[in-house]
Amino acid sequence: MKFKLFLAMILSVALLAACGSDDTSSDDTTDEGADTTTAASFADDGEALKETASENGTWIIIPTQDMTVEGELVVAGEFRDGGEEDGDIYRKIAAYTQDDERNIIDQWTITTDRLVVQSENLNFQGGILEGDVYVEANGFQLHETATVTGNVVFANADYEASAALDGTVEGEVSVEE
Repeated sequence: MKFKLFLAMILSVALLAACGSDDTSSDDTTDEGADTTTAASFADDGEALKETASENGTWIIIPTQDMTVEGELVVAGEFRDGGEEDGDIYRKIAAYTQDDERNIIDQWTITTDRLVVQSENLNFQGGILEGDVYVEANGFQLHETATVTGNVVFANADYEASAALDGTVEGEVSVEE
């Protein structure tokens, strides 16, 4: 099991390196950690996942195992694809590991009362969300490789119209209005 986790982390780092900027200077980093505009955030427990999903987190959120988040998991803040200043507004929860050919190897389950989506264009990919989703932003994406076991509720019809629910929703999809 430890070897699989180690292999998964190595593959995740390789993926992120391929997606990252060509600029390898460290001028944008601090001693406390990586630059939040270009780095990924790996989370190994529910509290770390909450922090990485906050507006102080990074553009890509990577759980490293199944985990439980007490209460709500709020994804907030505006981030850019790959951390590039001129990139499209985008945020991703990558709840999986993959091989060199980008085939999903393992999928992680995130258990929470509710995932609250406040970041525009959030893509939940490759994993299972055990709980409900409440969408308060445009462009929510449930990737075809992802599952929500609960309900998906949109705060208004515009948010629903901008969403792409290509994955599996086991509960109901509705608009709050």
